[in-house]
Amino acid sequence: MTDTGGDALFGRDAVREGEDAITGGGPAGTGDARSAARGGAATGGEAPSDGVGSGLGGAAAGGDAVTSGDVGAGGEAVAAGDAAAGGAATAVPGGTAGADVVDDELLGRVFLSRVVEPGDEVAGRWVRERGVADLVRRLREGGPALPGVSGKRWAGLCARASRADPRRDLAVAREAGARFVVPGTAEWPGQLDDLGDARPLGLWVRGAPSLRMWALRSVAVVGARACTEYGAHMAATLAAGLAERGWVVVSGGAYGVDGAAHRGALGAGGATAAVLACGVDRPYPSGHTGLINRIADQGLVVGELPPGDHPTPSRFILRNRVIAALTRGTVVVEAAYRSGSLVTARAAQRLGRHTMGVPGPATSALSAGVHELLRGDAVLVGDAAEVVELVGDMGELSPERRGPVLPTDLLEPRTRQVLAGLPARGAATAAEAALRAQTTEDDAIARLYELRALGYVERHGDGWKLTRQAMISVRGGRRPC
Repeated sequence: MTDTGGDALFGRDAVREGEDAITGGGPAGTGDARSAARGGAATGGEAPSDGVGSGLGGAAAGGDAVTSGDVGAGGEAVAAGDAAAGGAATAVPGGTAGADVVDDELLGRVFLSRVVEPGDEVAGRWVRERGVADLVRRLREGGPALPGVSGKRWAGLCARASRADPRRDLAVAREAGARFVVPGTAEWPGQLDDLGDARPLGLWVRGAPSLRMWALRSVAVVGARACTEYGAHMAATLAAGLAERGWVVVSGGAYGVDGAAHRGALGAGGATAAVLACGVDRPYPSGHTGLINRIADQGLVVGELPPGDHPTPSRFILRNRVIAALTRGTVVVEAAYRSGSLVTARAAQRLGRHTMGVPGPATSALSAGVHELLRGDAVLVGDAAEVVELVGDMGELSPERRGPVLPTDLLEPRTRQVLAGLPARGAATAAEAALRAQTTEDDAIARLYELRALGYVERHGDGWKLTRQAMISVRGGRRPC
């Protein structure tokens, strides 16, 4: 495919020597060719031997590229996909972008995902202001630096651009069962647009479900890698409870809280998605290869970086903004003051998402970061019902929480006062019980006989004494000191 300037965008002509391109709506060329692409006619060379194209967006007989009839800015017909080495258009893994061939926008974004680091707001502004095609051309030509970067940084970007091969990346992704989802397509989650110029250029996705549909009802559960048994238990329990309520659990696939959250959701037969800081074809950490492959089989594995790319500390931090933007809210289970999961929580706060924290012991350094969040705008949660009450629809309320109801709670208040007037040890007369209960002796005697019928007191001569049943009931099952 050619750009508006007439040069091949990715360093190769769209139409190879000896091959014919069938354009959508172009003038008829030599031969009696009939196009299957919305009435277009063959141009620029000899028609195929049988004169018939293979259909809309497909390759014509003899390996010709077919367009969908779109017209570029310069007025030239623009093919829906560049001709591959054999002349046929390259198929999009998983049907991304709603076509059977790779279009220019998709190829350009795959190219930029190899050149630009995730979350680069300067590059995001270039894409927004200049468009993908213009930015790709400038990077490949290596001309003057664009505004916002130094000459050294521009030279580094151009060096990366010289090695980028988007078709190879798509082929590797296809072998790994991954697809590339870009903004503007049906599977793109619209909430990622809240990131502005830091929005991903696209997302590599492994797994059958629709990323957009899953993201509509999702919650992030994140926390410390070196978590305690308490943290792992709370993460797994929260994730299982959310999965049972039909929510997608999103995390980073790391050791500790992340892994516990994924396993909790999978164990409950629910949905989970892992957002990686590396290529989706290379699970990281390696110790979670089996878990991440299981997530890809039953859920989704998502990443910004192209196939084969490795994680770095900065990429982990930038990955967290995608977790925050993709979900309705973020729950932090355990986090020290310098935990990366706090980056996710703060990104969620900036984006207007719900931020929640699970408290831990006040003496635990792994809960110090969570407690700091809770001192701010985060909301304390203890189970999945409380999470859903925040992120769910109106009316999805958690049950009212209260302590156990003791048998003595069912007594009439003045009867409870008489019962409380008896000593824990020894006996007391009705007059002494009446004095302590602030009532008359006759009233106290009547209520003592009522308590005797219920098994709370027993009479010893002229005195009244608490039974063992009363002692247990009054103290909530604890023995007296």
